[in-house]
Amino acid sequence: MLISNSPRPFDEVALQLDELGAPREAWSALVTSGDATRGLLAARAPGPAWWIGPKRDGALFDELGLAFADPQDAAFVACTGLEDDETQTPEDYRPALSAAAVRGLEMVCANPDRVVQRGGRLIWCAGALAELYAGLGGKVVMAGKPFAPIYERAFAEAARVLGRAVDRRRVLVIGDGVATDITGANRQGLDALLVTGGIHAEAFTQDPGAPDPVRAGAFLEAAGASARYLTAQLAWSARPRHGRRNR
Repeated sequence: MLISNSPRPFDEVALQLDELGAPREAWSALVTSGDATRGLLAARAPGPAWWIGPKRDGALFDELGLAFADPQDAAFVACTGLEDDETQTPEDYRPALSAAAVRGLEMVCANPDRVVQRGGRLIWCAGALAELYAGLGGKVVMAGKPFAPIYERAFAEAARVLGRAVDRRRVLVIGDGVATDITGANRQGLDALLVTGGIHAEAFTQDPGAPDPVRAGAFLEAAGASARYLTAQLAWSARPRHGRRNR
């Protein structure tokens, strides 16, 4: 099962995975932060909401009955990311977010990730804006990793796919984000495998091909998290019944 902090609904993320060349045989179900966040947004309809994010995230709001407004007229903030994550930084939003915090507007953040890897670069995500807003005194609510709603949705979907309840003792959470993937696993009482060659690579190891358990352990301890396993990179391979190997 794939659990993504993408702010878009699962069907759009599935198409994105297709474009990246990830075979659908590599996963059985997909749950996104966008899926888990729609309930939070629907409960605040009709708003209006001040939406911060790129136009590509618009499907998140489909059929929710939400209206949109400028910051000074909005009833709450709906954040899916930076409007232009290629050129902007969270600091570009400080003045507007400061004014929203003074007004006491609540922020619904649809993607708790602070950064994401895009090729060889780290790109700012909605979670960085949520962190800034909280630091300004604003209230933030989130449903994606590491928060409970996305895991509740994931276990329900896993039970549907399997036709039975999931034995949590047999669940392994795999991810590269300590504040999201690993902390979420810890909160749910699940084993975790940390991918050290991801967004925290420089903190974990000098050699991307050889995870350093000491440095990784120190980093995890400082973050108040723990992982049972480490790996430098994650590669999926599946062997179909006819014996041909796919990657």
